[in-house]
Amino acid sequence: MRLLWSAAVIAAAASTASAFAPVSNGAALTRSGVAMSAVATADVKAKQDASIEKLKAKDASSAALSKDDLNVVFEDEHIVVVSKPSGVLTVPGKDESNPSLNQAVFDRFGSESGRMDKMVVHRLGMDTSGLVVFARTNAALRGMNSLFRTRKVTRKYEALVCGHVAQDSGSVDLPLMRDYECPPFMRVSTDDHQRALIGLDAEVVGKKMLESPKDSLTTYEVVSREDMDGNDVSRLALTSISGRTHQLNVHCAAIGHPIVGDTVYGFEGEAAANGGLDESALPEDKASAELQQAIASASAGKPMCVHAKSISFRHPVTKEDLSFESTSSF
Repeated sequence: MRLLWSAAVIAAAASTASAFAPVSNGAALTRSGVAMSAVATADVKAKQDASIEKLKAKDASSAALSKDDLNVVFEDEHIVVVSKPSGVLTVPGKDESNPSLNQAVFDRFGSESGRMDKMVVHRLGMDTSGLVVFARTNAALRGMNSLFRTRKVTRKYEALVCGHVAQDSGSVDLPLMRDYECPPFMRVSTDDHQRALIGLDAEVVGKKMLESPKDSLTTYEVVSREDMDGNDVSRLALTSISGRTHQLNVHCAAIGHPIVGDTVYGFEGEAAANGGLDESALPEDKASAELQQAIASASAGKPMCVHAKSISFRHPVTKEDLSFESTSSF
């Protein structure tokens, strides 16, 4: 049986804002539609600054990776495909001294432009392991950027999530937005949270905070239902159709099954719980708080269990159809 989660606009009284709610098999799941007042620019900015300092410290902890450490899956004169370990930044970010996969790939293969940033066509989060493609030539860079922009790259992920997911397969179709309450993280977008942004100064909080909700679609299949240290977990094959920032993390949390080891969107994480949804909006098969806490304790200090397992695309120069796979460590 296939389960569809989508966003539906629910009519509300004139004195309250309408809200989005997940729907299952056409039936709306309840969510409290409380109107939210506009938030203060200064408060959002203060939260942003505090979070950014934490993220800078985390980026600085990126594991060092030399050119000889690379796990090269494919290479030719135009592109390189490597498997990234967890705990390594894909790119160094604003602090170019941060160790990164990008630097190791550039040191080993170089690029036609002579610039490492001109090799980057997509990224994985620091805590995510798996396949990453880099461009070596300008033609490959243009071609890969076009493929990603037109969604002609298929990426599939493998993840362990908390609890046993009841449905064998399904879709999560919930729009995402920046979370002004927990910046700079993401959450499921609701009409009332969008209204609360009215009056924020884009020059202070940044334009990304005020962007319109992004349509976001994830499909999943249950590979297996397993036991981890006596706790129920499910191994999922995930496909990010839309490829939004932190999409898989938010969507898994929003259906009550956060990714094992996710310290941001998981149990007592830095981002909003349940992807920003009310507890009452979650499905009956959701992982209980007790189970999530037990799994968080068991996985403390270990890498997050999400891996970019496969990637398929047409070679940007030779036009050959390519497909690569990588085995997860969990």
